[in-house]
Amino acid sequence: MSGRDWGSLLFLSVLWGGSFFFLAVALKELPPITIMLLRVALGAIPLLLFLRLRGESLPTNARIWGMFLILGLLNNALPFVLYAFAQLRIASGLASILNATTPLWGVLVAHLFTRDERATPTKIVGVLLGFGGVAVMIGTGAQMGGEAVAILMCLAATLSYAFAAVYARRFRPLGIPPLTVATGQLIGASLLLLPFSLALERPWTIAPPSAATWAAIAGFALICTSFAYWLYFRLLASAGATNALLVTFLIPVTAILLGALFLGEALEPRHYAGMVLIALGLAAIDGRPFRVLRPSLRGA
Repeated sequence: MSGRDWGSLLFLSVLWGGSFFFLAVALKELPPITIMLLRVALGAIPLLLFLRLRGESLPTNARIWGMFLILGLLNNALPFVLYAFAQLRIASGLASILNATTPLWGVLVAHLFTRDERATPTKIVGVLLGFGGVAVMIGTGAQMGGEAVAILMCLAATLSYAFAAVYARRFRPLGIPPLTVATGQLIGASLLLLPFSLALERPWTIAPPSAATWAAIAGFALICTSFAYWLYFRLLASAGATNALLVTFLIPVTAILLGALFLGEALEPRHYAGMVLIALGLAAIDGRPFRVLRPSLRGA
């Protein structure tokens, strides 16, 4: 990757790491589903404007919009809400660590549902290491109904991300640009979350949130969603999907630092031990760290 690609990768990790921090701030005054509705609805607006400036428009085909709804469910509505409910019980830093299990599920889902992304022995080892790290984080002290349930919610969210990644492959043969797909999925997620927010949380009955909460929502939607999606798709185009995957390694660093500095969060030793195992699993799946070390080991 070029220096510009590395800069984009680091900046993207800061943006997506910050999303866990913004969520933790917003949860102090707003309910989970409403927060995520605001995230996807407000996040879609700049992308729509950007498409308009480029002279592009969204498809009008009903089948395509049905696909947008499915992708919006798998990639936004369901995992976002699961993370929101999980962060009512666990620290934002821990949630960000669990987010790094997405590629672990990705290996399994791609192996089962695609023909060209089969799991290799090295990737299987990586998956086992990663989920071993999750088991370490759950530990023997986490009680069902508390932290363990929140961890399982995060794992369900990352599994949904993995299914979304496989499902999103269907847009490529249709010739739909990635930015259009991102915009369509956010609109689809907004349509899915709106009735649940109105029926279950009745946001009009909530006391007006503070300026800090509105700032968190704005950062969540505009910076961590709209701008981050644009940056991610630009990185995909210039550096490729495998290089873009490296962002998963870096997101927890930002989230843990922000949680410790501004929210007073502190993770336990088992959480850091689990993070190390997950990082080793991701390294095994990615393969590059071992290819870099191999010549040095041979020389030694």
